[in-house]
Formats: sequence, structure tokens, C-alpha cells
Amino acid sequence: MSSEVKDGLKDERTVEDSRPSREGGDRAQYGMCAFLALLGTAVIVDALGIERVTNGTDPVGPRAVPLLLGALLLLLAVLYAVDVARGGRGEPEAGEDVDLSQGSDWRTVLLLIAVFVANALLIERLGWVISGGLLFWGTAFALGNRHYIRNLLISATLSLTTFYAFAIGLGVNLPAGVLQGIL
Repeated sequence: MSSEVKDGLKDERTVEDSRPSREGGDRAQYGMCAFLALLGTAVIVDALGIERVTNGTDPVGPRAVPLLLGALLLLLAVLYAVDVARGGRGEPEAGEDVDLSQGSDWRTVLLLIAVFVANALLIERLGWVISGGLLFWGTAFALGNRHYIRNLLISATLSLTTFYAFAIGLGVNLPAGVLQGIL
């Protein structure tokens, strides 16, 4: 054998030897497999309850996509269980901008929760354009952006754009709230 081939075999053995071999996997991984299988089963059972309606424009009917997704979830659960049984393990988080030695930033999390709750409470009264603008602006603020005026302009643009995109593009009327008749 040439030295290149020997070096290649050596590198492959090193990679295989460095992979942790835990025969049988761990219970948390199997729990995720069970969750995927349960979710796939629930999707299939729910899809079978959909009335089978076909017509000239939709020969497949509304059951096809949920049945396909449920089957794919079951297949994924089986493949994942086989991988875990063979000793496969997920790689720990290695995000480039994540400092794992620091705790959670609860202030940011609580601000984001407050912004989403405020949007849910205000969307009917104020309408999507105002509550969506507050949602976009509050999210930027919670995540640390301190360009208040620029964020306000961007938020207004985003909320108006999404309002009209839903209304004109999708035919879905978002609540107009206090701007009813103006928009």
C-alpha cells in the first residue's frame, strides 16, 4: 500500500476511535425517539379523521399532507432509535456566539414574553398595525437595539407591510382596531 492510503486508513481509524461508543445509547435520546413516534402516530390518527373529499381541482384531498408528515415522523423516530442504539450521540452546543459558561439572560426573556403578551392583549383593541408595530419595536428593544426612532420607522413599515400582504396577498383580514376605516 502507498503511504497515502495508509495515512487515509489511519485517519479513518482515529475518527472512529474518537467517537464515543456507548452501546445501547442513553434514555434521553430514546425519550426523544418515543416523542417523535407518538407525535407521528397522533398526526396520522388525526389525519385519518379528516373527511375524504376530492374534486377536479384537488384530486388528492386534504388528508395526503398530514399522512405523509406522520409517516415521515415515524420513519425519523425509527432511524433515530437505530442511530442511538449504534452509539450515535448529538454534538454538544458549540455556537460561535454562545458563551455556555454564562447563565440565561432572564431580563431579555421576560421582556420578550411581556412584548408577546402585550401584542396578544392589544391586537383586537388597537389593531394589527399598532400592536404589530409595538411587537416589532419591543422585540428590537428587548434584544438590545437602542436606535429608538429608526426602530419605530422600521416597525411601522413592517406592520403595515404585513397587514397589506395578508389582506391583499392572502385574503386574510387582520384586525384594524382603532384604524378601522383608515386602512
